[in-house]
Amino acid sequence: MAVETQGARSREGDWHRNSRARQARERIIKFLLTACAYVSIFTTIGIVVVLFEETLRFFLDVSIVEFLTTTRWAPQQGDFGVLPLVYGTLMATFIAIAVALPVGLLTAIYLSEYAPKRLRRWLKPALEILAGVPTVVYGYFALTFITPFFRDSVLPGIGSFNALAAGLIMGVMIIPTVASVSEDAIYAVPRSLREGAYALGATKRETATKIVVPAALSGIVAAVILGISRAIGETMIVTIAMGSQPNFGGSPTESMQAMTAYIVQVVGGETPRGSITFESIFAVGSALFLMTLALNLASYWFVRRFREIY
Repeated sequence: MAVETQGARSREGDWHRNSRARQARERIIKFLLTACAYVSIFTTIGIVVVLFEETLRFFLDVSIVEFLTTTRWAPQQGDFGVLPLVYGTLMATFIAIAVALPVGLLTAIYLSEYAPKRLRRWLKPALEILAGVPTVVYGYFALTFITPFFRDSVLPGIGSFNALAAGLIMGVMIIPTVASVSEDAIYAVPRSLREGAYALGATKRETATKIVVPAALSGIVAAVILGISRAIGETMIVTIAMGSQPNFGGSPTESMQAMTAYIVQVVGGETPRGSITFESIFAVGSALFLMTLALNLASYWFVRRFREIY
């Protein structure tokens, strides 16, 4: 009897030791995860603080009204109207979305509604390989293939550097983003909605376009806005293929300069640190940051406002 009691006490002691060790491990893991979360938050805060601190220094010398309203960007001559850079960025982004939205959405519908399971298993990863191609490769492809192709066939007057080629190849680059996120949203629509449409006599096309896509609209819009944000922040393609000539109101066949391309030009050149030209990159970066922030907030609002709850 004493032996049994002693064995029970030993097992109880082992259980308490194991329980305390497990709780200690859980606390350590929780601490590490919390630390990682706060590191990301504080890093973001630090980036924003540094960016806007330098931007405020720039606006001590340049009027913010001039920066936001004038249409000439020539820092060496003292002209700091950011609208030509914004125009070039939006022009390339618009062309990119005009390519990526229809192709990406139709690809997502095919993968979710029409493709056999075996084909879907390898076609979707193959599509996402496009996202792994370095953007510098896309840029040189636009410069050495897309632009000469247009010049030799449909647009003989196109410039060597132009927004059209940069926007088209940038659209190809963001197709995987739009297609993958949209396909996930479409695939998540409950099967019962499809079966109900089929029971009412709807065809596969009618079910996909009138039932499934509207039900996944919030996810599709989020994918599109994510693609737009990706296009606005793209650097190498617009730097290589679009040129470095600020051009407000120009044609897509002409050379333009995007906001990111200007930042690369100044950072990679011989501009003295602390000069007004060097500080201008922080003002341009702040404008770019606010544009992408506005898009992300709009995406968040739209998803919350129009999300379907099944």
